[in-house]
Amino acid sequence: MNAPLAGIRVVEIAHYVAVPAAGALLADLGAEVIKVEVPPQGEIYRRSKPRYAGYQSDFPEGPGFHLDNRGKRSIVLDLTHPEARAALLRVIDGVDVVITNLLPGRRRKYGLDHESLLARKPSLVVGAISGYGLGGEEADRPAFDYAAFWARTGMMDLMRDEGVPPSMLRPGVGDHAAASNLVCAILAALRLRDATGAGRYVEVSLLQTALHVLGCDYATALVTRERVPRHDRKRTANALWNSYPVAGGRWLMLVMIDPTAYWPRLCEALERPDLASDARFAEPFTRAANSAALIAELEREFARRTLDEWRPRLDAAGLIWAPVARLEEAVDDPQARAMGYIAGLEHPEAGRFEIPMTPFRIEGVALGATRACSPLDADAEAILREAGLDDSEIAKLRTRE
Repeated sequence: MNAPLAGIRVVEIAHYVAVPAAGALLADLGAEVIKVEVPPQGEIYRRSKPRYAGYQSDFPEGPGFHLDNRGKRSIVLDLTHPEARAALLRVIDGVDVVITNLLPGRRRKYGLDHESLLARKPSLVVGAISGYGLGGEEADRPAFDYAAFWARTGMMDLMRDEGVPPSMLRPGVGDHAAASNLVCAILAALRLRDATGAGRYVEVSLLQTALHVLGCDYATALVTRERVPRHDRKRTANALWNSYPVAGGRWLMLVMIDPTAYWPRLCEALERPDLASDARFAEPFTRAANSAALIAELEREFARRTLDEWRPRLDAAGLIWAPVARLEEAVDDPQARAMGYIAGLEHPEAGRFEIPMTPFRIEGVALGATRACSPLDADAEAILREAGLDDSEIAKLRTRE
């Protein structure tokens, strides 16, 4: 079956993670995505090799860059030059979607604001991701997800146990969430365009994305206006929804949110029937009232065996749990491998390497780009010819670039 977006053409004018990640998902769905890189040397993310982040690997490419730019064609256009802006508009004339993370002021400066683009081509869908949204006083405020998604929204403060300093966000977490939101909005806008012939502007912000991701806590905070109780693993009311250290310096996570049916099973797995009959832990309210004592008991028991020893015991009891895996272990997760969540990309110089693939499946449809992003500017002449530029126009533009 054809990919859902086969025949859809996209121009991406963006850098770093959020909008490029959305472009990668559109490419996974079958769209042709043209990546416009503005700096002559290409965007800096392209050169983010593992060694620069503290790894010992000599891998010659930026794995994150190709994750978020898989399947795209590359052209460099220095938008400070009028000829490059004019050429870009001619390329845009032949596409269905434009996506960008340029700040609103830069969009207006280059004639790439959605009002101008839709006036030129009314059927166009224009999508953008920003830090804080197009309106208000902070429309042109620069942002990364570390700021607008993580720190600003209360998430950074909440994602820690009591007494523990705030942690840094890992790269691209908020950006990837925003990317999925942008793709959702673009697909809806394309459906409206197919029904009415009219394009439109769609927008996602990192701030708005965080409010949705943090929605359960955020909705409660809106109602209570109180400080959110932070998790304290030594005293949490439900001891079966908590993390525990095991022998060998590892951890596991119990996730029995409704512990009633699971409590006797856990006691069996621990070989501690006395805990099930202990009056302090006999039913949910007494377990909650005596949670500190129960957590101390469970800590002692879990510390007696290693993670590998606990796996069969907890699984046999039908408990909801997971090991606190290290990332170097998680890359070989057998279920992820069995489901095809990890796949290979082909690169002309680095060869074949693996990335996590499209975060959804459609029965009967092959999704996911199979090649890395084109080398910098590799598709420039072909893209410009497709836009109708002749040899002399291309030569003049490339000389100036």
